[in-house]
Amino acid sequence: MFSWLGTDDRRRKDPEVFQTVSEGLKKLYKTKLLPLEEHYRFHEFHSPALEDADFDNKPMVLLVGQYSTGKTTFIRYLLEQDFPGMRIGPEPTTDSFIAVMQGDVEGIIPGNALVVDPKKPFRKLNAFGNAFLNRFVCAQLPNAVLESISVIDTPGILSGEKQRISRGYDFAAVLEWFAERVDRIILLFDAHKLDISDEFSEVIKALKNHEDKMRVVLNKADQIETQQLMRVYGALMWSLGKIVNTPEVIRVYIGSFWSHPLLIPDNRKLFEAEEQDLFRDIQSLPRNAALRKLNDLIKRARLAKVHAYIISSLKKEMPSVFGKDNKKKELVNNLAEIYGRIEREHQISPGDFPNLKRMQDQLQAQDFSKFQPLKSKLLEVVDDMLAHDIAQLMVLVRQEEIQRPVQMVKGGAFEGTLHGPFGHGYGEGAGEGIDDAEWVVARDKPMYDEIFYTLSPVDGKITGANAKKEMVRSKLPNSVLGKIWKLADIDKDGMLDDEEFALANHLIKVKLEGHELPSELPAHLLPPSKRKVTE
Repeated sequence: MFSWLGTDDRRRKDPEVFQTVSEGLKKLYKTKLLPLEEHYRFHEFHSPALEDADFDNKPMVLLVGQYSTGKTTFIRYLLEQDFPGMRIGPEPTTDSFIAVMQGDVEGIIPGNALVVDPKKPFRKLNAFGNAFLNRFVCAQLPNAVLESISVIDTPGILSGEKQRISRGYDFAAVLEWFAERVDRIILLFDAHKLDISDEFSEVIKALKNHEDKMRVVLNKADQIETQQLMRVYGALMWSLGKIVNTPEVIRVYIGSFWSHPLLIPDNRKLFEAEEQDLFRDIQSLPRNAALRKLNDLIKRARLAKVHAYIISSLKKEMPSVFGKDNKKKELVNNLAEIYGRIEREHQISPGDFPNLKRMQDQLQAQDFSKFQPLKSKLLEVVDDMLAHDIAQLMVLVRQEEIQRPVQMVKGGAFEGTLHGPFGHGYGEGAGEGIDDAEWVVARDKPMYDEIFYTLSPVDGKITGANAKKEMVRSKLPNSVLGKIWKLADIDKDGMLDDEEFALANHLIKVKLEGHELPSELPAHLLPPSKRKVTE
């Protein structure tokens, strides 16, 4: 029955069924995207083939910055313990890429051994040769933080041409390889050294397609006064604006990420708030890891499609016998026109095309006669994957999030500020008076009572209309005042007695001082006469 239905139509009604997101990503890549990449030599131009470890590994955080900006100290601060191979100093100390990962015992795995381990996501780094592998190690240690994430420490970036030449490997290309696979890229800047060297500028440009993963940390901010800090922050944003060509502003976290006393404690509250924001961002990585891998696979598929159109177009333009070299030069020089034609013919966004200059340089060394013509079937398979299978995986991502317990980074510095009096905002705003024996609102209640008795209370209570006349004087929006009313009207009778009215005014004061309102009324803010009722 329905034999007139094409196989493609039947296929679209029955997308692939997967048990887990990781399994689905691996199967889709190997069966649908990898054949297209291999057919058009994608791996020679852009990125090596992905392996199982790329889909199974923990979220990774890449730290990048000039020397002595505190990259290694930042890792030490997060872990709250030293790690093998760690060296800290004002001079350029870290001269290697160090992958800091969870392990049963402390130890170092050298690069050449690391790239043959199928359980680690580093096998394709073998392509960068011994000059790089001799400068790449994995530091393993048992640590609660590393049970959820891995951290990549990188060599400090120096200024000057000599440093770039003497590395012996393509530093920017290695960072780009890591950038494709990590979940977060943190650029560290020293508040005293904002100059962005040529190599650092080149590195940031190499990370161009990964702005969504990038965060900036302005470190050692406790060493300068508030007025200077404001100027330094402005100068940093100006410098970044010239390199990162996006209309959005990159998130910058200001602080001092080490365990020493603050040199200038004036901005302590700012540093605490910024640290908590950064910690929350890092803690969310395990929860969003599957979604990030799915997003990266989609980006890779879009690039692979464009690459296939470029290669097949070049093949189509090449003569079969004579004049191949001249035609090749002409095609490379006119690559921008080919980009434009492909963009129009296939309705592809200009942002999906690879960098023009880089592509031209890579094509110079290629034999165009070995390129393959357009094979529609391969492209249709990838289109079908993007249109149907990815949608199924998106549903599975949400299901896994619901079924699994909340995944967060724990241990190390993340534990120190979670609970107790040193948690961020403890004893401030709605938390004021949390440890006091007396009701904190009672301090200002006589003042609130004077207002209360001018609002014509009946049987010890004022109506909502009368309460509103007083509350709107705060000039807070109705949405905020409505929330305050819900929190203060504890017995839910639509009226306020003197204690509830005092509580409402206390919450207005909390909001006017710049603090957030609680979603539920904390126990210490309950009026004494209402505590037995709620219990």
